[in-house]
Amino acid sequence: MKIRMMVYGLLILGLVALIVYRVSENKEATAFVGGKEKGPLPISGMIVKPEKFENRLSLSGSLEANELVDIRSEVSGVVREIYFREGSRVSEGQVLFKVDDIELTAQLSKAETAKKLAAENERRAKLLLEKQGISQEEYDMASADYESASAEAELISAQRYKTSVRAPFSGTIGLRNISKGTYVTPSTTVARLVNTDQLKLTFSIPEKYVSRMKVNSEFTFTTTDTGRSFTARVYAIEPEVDVTTRTLKMRAVADNSEGQLYPGMFVNVKFPLEVVPDALMVPSEALIPIQNGKEVFVVRKGKAQAVQVETGARTSSDVRVLSGLQPGDTILTYGIMALENGAAVDVVLDH
Repeated sequence: MKIRMMVYGLLILGLVALIVYRVSENKEATAFVGGKEKGPLPISGMIVKPEKFENRLSLSGSLEANELVDIRSEVSGVVREIYFREGSRVSEGQVLFKVDDIELTAQLSKAETAKKLAAENERRAKLLLEKQGISQEEYDMASADYESASAEAELISAQRYKTSVRAPFSGTIGLRNISKGTYVTPSTTVARLVNTDQLKLTFSIPEKYVSRMKVNSEFTFTTTDTGRSFTARVYAIEPEVDVTTRTLKMRAVADNSEGQLYPGMFVNVKFPLEVVPDALMVPSEALIPIQNGKEVFVVRKGKAQAVQVETGARTSSDVRVLSGLQPGDTILTYGIMALENGAAVDVVLDH
């Protein structure tokens, strides 16, 4: 019985000793206990230095072909020849396919014959008019017949010319939807021709940045499938703000001579708003939200002092301070949420 009591007593004494030790350690690690300073508190900090800051607007946009058209025939008929290969480059004016023109060729031959006859009649009528062998009215009728025959021949010739469908601009032609022998009409889409040497980039900016937008402004963008950065230049701005979204649409052009970009791709735009050569940037974790704004802890004479600051633009990790700090100030960056104003601190500078 006595041995059991002794064991219990030893256990209780050990527990009390452990509690006393832990309380003592906590007191040493605390800067204040009951308002009395116990020693400097080790804490991380950094010296604020001016640095270059580029304020950029992050937006999303999409790429479009510089030129795009559906290739169609202006006349109806059977396709006799196809002169392009799917997915190949074609040049402006190159014949892509040929529609049968046998009937038009025959009509043109008939019209040319009628034109020659009308021309001869007009020539004879002119000679007779000079000899007063016919009246002016009879000559005018012969001349009108010649003009009508010429116009008919030109009309048929133009229709015959349209049977050879040509590329309206240089570019890459896509997959064809016809074969040799297919009957096509003006509503038949034969293929799609796209010019991707340059690409258009369309995006919209919030209304509050409208006054900063200018034609010929350059910016960078990235695609979702690669981390590479590309450059584009603004060449057109919509003349009015969209009243529904309160945004302004802009269009830029980007070089694609290497062929790494494709129409329809989604891109991330980084549009520069301003460049500040001497901005004061602080880590976002150094800011403490308060009722009227934000504050940071600045080290003054070995003690932490809360200073209210005005902030501006931010990056993914830092925030620009517009007022409240001076170059060379030492701010506290880590473990500040439980810190009291006026606490003694031992600053360990971040590198």
